[in-house]
Amino acid sequence: MELAGDLRNKKSRLEQLIHSWPSALVAYSGGVDSAFLLWFAHQVLGVKVTGILGDSPSLPRSEHSAALAFAEKHHLPLEVLRTLELDDPSYASNPPNRCYFCRSELFQRMEEVAKLRGVAILAYGENLDDSREIRPGRAAAGEFSVAAPLRDAGLTKADVRALAHAARLDVAEKPAAPCLSSRLAPGLSVTPERLAAIEHAENAVRRQGFRIIRVRHLGLKALVQVSPEETTRLQDPQLQAALTPAILRAGFSDVEFDPLGYQGAGLR
Repeated sequence: MELAGDLRNKKSRLEQLIHSWPSALVAYSGGVDSAFLLWFAHQVLGVKVTGILGDSPSLPRSEHSAALAFAEKHHLPLEVLRTLELDDPSYASNPPNRCYFCRSELFQRMEEVAKLRGVAILAYGENLDDSREIRPGRAAAGEFSVAAPLRDAGLTKADVRALAHAARLDVAEKPAAPCLSSRLAPGLSVTPERLAAIEHAENAVRRQGFRIIRVRHLGLKALVQVSPEETTRLQDPQLQAALTPAILRAGFSDVEFDPLGYQGAGLR
């Protein structure tokens, strides 16, 4: 696939940035940004780069499996680190800057590994679009001096997807998949039980063939959202009747199906 001149220049800049690293650990979730970054860094640095997958109850098992499968398919060095952000009251209380504490936990553990092994660089997959948004995790990245080469090369989300598509990576069209904690209503504390309820409910919806799913945990009620394109099908009374018992069994007392759909579909 022929790249446009501007994108070709950004890719060249990304290669230059990564080529300057003696060695690196890349925070990896299996999403398009981190997957492309780990894959590309491996093309440049080979075994001098290792992906680090932070694992906790906030990571859906389907995403965990997909992340492992992508790394295995492309022969990418990968290690799984158990993270303990749920043990931190600052995270578990679910404040607006919850992501800061999650990122801090991951970057701290990555830093410990880097110091033990003499690895020079920590990196993560923030792109240029991300840098224009308010993201608490960026503050944690700054505190741990975590590099963001996609951003520094000027790559937007669309650019990253285009490069992933050109490289024939199957994550190129993957929808965004933020952690399960993002489904909790503001102020509702993060617990393993609530995260498990969300995951089980989303799995029930996914088994019906929906692609983009968010089950919002509102305390006792589950608010089921799918992409606007899929919402008409979700409003089918027979489908709702089939889904409701499975969602209630997941740990909810009531179920509501959002008639408008998830407005951030494909983005967050």
